[in-house]
Amino acid sequence: MIKPEFNERDSARPDLLCLLVAIAAASYALTNEWRMDHVVQICRQWLKKNRLKMDWLDRVRIGQLALKIARQDLLEAGVAVRLSSVNALFTSEMELNESSTMVQRMMALCHDAL
Repeated sequence: MIKPEFNERDSARPDLLCLLVAIAAASYALTNEWRMDHVVQICRQWLKKNRLKMDWLDRVRIGQLALKIARQDLLEAGVAVRLSSVNALFTSEMELNESSTMVQRMMALCHDAL
């Protein structure tokens, strides 16, 4: 796997990437469509909440990488996000549920991808 190059070192954030992967997979489980708009929206919200900025090209790259991981790599790693498991990915505040084994596997994939 070719790792993407980011303009800024801090743009390659496994925590942000993992959230975007979870959002993409959950969105697909709920709508049966790969929705880039959800990934873009959550990326913007996460950056604003964490008072961080990211170059537009890095946002595109991390979004594309998140969709690739959600579409291809999750199933290969034995992570199947189904409608019944979407709630387990997130806390009540829509943060990643780090105690979920699915989220832990996603995070490992995201670390490896970066």
